[in-house]
Amino acid sequence: CTHHTKPLPQEQQNLQPNYMTQEEDWDRDLLLDPAWEKQQRKTFTAWCNSHLRKAGTQIENIEEDFRNGLKLMLLLEVISGERLPKPDKGKMRFHKIANVNKALDYISSKGVKLVSIGAEEIVDGNLKMTLGMIWTIILRFAIQDISVEETSAKEGLLLWCQRKTAPYRNVNVQNFHISWKDGLALCALIHRHRPDLIDYSKLRKDDPIGNLNTAFEVAEKYLDIPKMLDAEDIVNTPKPDEKAIMTYVSCFYHAFAGAEQAETAANRICKVLAVNQENERLMEEYEKLASELLEWIRRTIPWLENRVAEQTMRAMQQKLEDFRDYRRIHKPPRVQEKCQLEINFNTLQTKLRLSNRPAFMPSEGKMVSDIANAWKGLEQVEKGYEEWLLTEIRRLERLDHLAEKFKQKCSLHESWTTGKEHLLSQKDYETASLMEIRALMRKHEAFESDLAAHQDRVEQIAAIAQELNELDYHDAASVNTRCQGICDQWDNLGTLTQKRRDALERVEKLWETIDQLYLEFAKRAAPFNNWMDGAMEDLQDMFIVHSIEEIQSLITAHDQYKATLPEADKERIAIMGIQNEITKIAQTYGIKLVGVNPYTVLSPQDITNKWEAVKQLVPHRDQMLQEEVARQQANERLRRSFAAQANIIGPWIQTKMEEIGHVSVDITGSLEEQMNNLKQYEQNIINYKSNIDKLEGDHQLIQEALVFDNKHTNYTMEHIRVGWEQLLTTIARTINEVENQILTRDAKGISQEQLNEFRASFNHFDRKRNGMMDPDDFRACLISMGYDLGEVEFARIMTLVDPNNTGVVTFQAFIDFMTRETAETDTAEQVMASFKILASDKSYITVEELRRELPPEQAEYCICRMTKYSGPDASPGALDYISFSSALYGESDL
Repeated sequence: CTHHTKPLPQEQQNLQPNYMTQEEDWDRDLLLDPAWEKQQRKTFTAWCNSHLRKAGTQIENIEEDFRNGLKLMLLLEVISGERLPKPDKGKMRFHKIANVNKALDYISSKGVKLVSIGAEEIVDGNLKMTLGMIWTIILRFAIQDISVEETSAKEGLLLWCQRKTAPYRNVNVQNFHISWKDGLALCALIHRHRPDLIDYSKLRKDDPIGNLNTAFEVAEKYLDIPKMLDAEDIVNTPKPDEKAIMTYVSCFYHAFAGAEQAETAANRICKVLAVNQENERLMEEYEKLASELLEWIRRTIPWLENRVAEQTMRAMQQKLEDFRDYRRIHKPPRVQEKCQLEINFNTLQTKLRLSNRPAFMPSEGKMVSDIANAWKGLEQVEKGYEEWLLTEIRRLERLDHLAEKFKQKCSLHESWTTGKEHLLSQKDYETASLMEIRALMRKHEAFESDLAAHQDRVEQIAAIAQELNELDYHDAASVNTRCQGICDQWDNLGTLTQKRRDALERVEKLWETIDQLYLEFAKRAAPFNNWMDGAMEDLQDMFIVHSIEEIQSLITAHDQYKATLPEADKERIAIMGIQNEITKIAQTYGIKLVGVNPYTVLSPQDITNKWEAVKQLVPHRDQMLQEEVARQQANERLRRSFAAQANIIGPWIQTKMEEIGHVSVDITGSLEEQMNNLKQYEQNIINYKSNIDKLEGDHQLIQEALVFDNKHTNYTMEHIRVGWEQLLTTIARTINEVENQILTRDAKGISQEQLNEFRASFNHFDRKRNGMMDPDDFRACLISMGYDLGEVEFARIMTLVDPNNTGVVTFQAFIDFMTRETAETDTAEQVMASFKILASDKSYITVEELRRELPPEQAEYCICRMTKYSGPDASPGALDYISFSSALYGESDL
């Protein structure tokens, strides 16, 4: 016998179902009648085994075999199809109690109120408690879900038995005890569903044991219902146990309930049913296509909304390439799907109107307007995504430039500061002579001058580091570490410099023998050296430009710098002249020059070498600037090439859009000629695709060259793409409108002249020239054609021409209205008349008649959707074809 395991709804749990009351009756009747106890033990044991055998086991003694809780948990898993918690494997008493409690907890979780049944009684082998628990399980899983009309559980099962046995003589089921003693009720249930198993006419009321054994044997042999009762026990007991009888009878309910015989077929309605089935197929196809397109949009938008920037130019350029693939490869098929979806929707609505079916309303969120809005949202984030990509690429380009500049300046500074802290920390003045001390003082002054000259570079390093942080540079941590080290070192240099000056100033006697020439050399050589350092830094400075004007500005600045070189050379000669004067004085006065200039670390050779280095960097800088000029000129050629094509393609697309609009409202020539013209337009448009592809190629070259603006055209690639997509959609939609007009003309049987008249009237009142009339224009059109319109009549007509309440009247809807009364279509009354012929003039039809007269597929279609006929002349199995026919032409799930 089968079972149902779906959990109780919360409201049903709150209502305390009937079986709980019966369970509490058990608690009030713990002293079972011995005969009842015997019947329950046998019945419940057989019922449990009918389920446990599916798991390859069984029980022999109901109060013993459930004591450890293992088979009890297995029984619940089999009848519920759910997994219970893992049982405890031990054999101690507390292990058994734990297992039984897991089973009882599961029963309680299904909304069952266990009264006076505890795990200890089951483990102790308390028979009455064990039987009570099994009865609770039977009620929950075998009887609770029985439902007949408005009754359920025990009352439902009793009503089912009464209905099934009502036609049988000597059977009167009023309860679940004495009504079953003679066995005839059980035999009647079997015969009602399987008349081939029992010859009911041969049964005698005075042979209850024979009747019962016949029912038991047939049920066990043919219905897979195990024998749960003994005939002698039932007959010899004044009042058989109600729970045992209910358990056994519920198995018959589960074996028979719902087994309806498939019944037969009809013919005239084939056409109507075929139309309905085809419409349903088209609706399902639309829903499927719409769901797939919306799902693709739903998946794509988060990708386009993702604004997490990559850390390198290569990664961001890969993102840009992925976006190009999306625009060229992935999106175009979806554009076609969107267009095809609109075409399918319009075709379906036309077919529904022509067959007098109500307009198709897609499920919530899948209207054509919903798809259009979703598509608009996609294109919105798509546009923002491309702008973001280009902005991020510019930012990373700027970051790479700044990072390289930062490293260059740091290297120069670190090279300059190498050893400076050590020099400043020396205490050489403690053992120096007076001249040496005074020389050290001058040397220190020169260093302070040099230190001040380098302050600007330190500030530049800090400013670049700050900008890198503000632009979210990916390796900002190492930049900050290096910058902090330089700043800390710089502060330390300042502190050490001040300490050394203080120490030297304490020895004032060492200031008298200063060599003015050495000092002058040091003072002039240091700033000149700094100027050369700055010049070398500028000549090696990296640059980034985006136009010829910007590079020309750099060339102008470089030319201005070169104009200063003669003056600088004069300063170099003057500085070298100081050194020559020192040498001359030494030679003149016999002074032995030992070591280097005490006031500076710069030697004449240093000045000469660095000057040569500066002169060599000038032509190198010239070459770099000229190469950049060539690159900017190439970029300018790319801009002009793209602009030349875009300035032709953009107006061509606009012209074609206007020409298509003129064709769609043209009333000269037949619809077929309009269709041929539109097909030619479509072919011309398709043939023009190669120009778009070539422009895409030039656009890709421009982006790869990192060209971000173009003053030679107002058209961007995005403008061209959007215009091209709109052009493809417009020509496809216009062709579909003409196809629907041809379909309407052929279905309604109207002439080309009538269509031209309709088009002329429509065009006259289409004041906005957008292929649609406002309600006021439509009213004026009807009045001009002789219609006498009140508010109610006009509102009725508007529901016909604008069923979706869009606020406009299309030309197709206008034609449908003007030809509505002339078309010949099937009606609900004709279909009812056809069914009445098949039903031999009856007000209902039977399953056998449907299967006899209709093809199998459409017969089953009718049987599944027809409701039962409830008139006074109804016979068993009668179906209501009148409400079914009405539903075909009204608001319905059909």
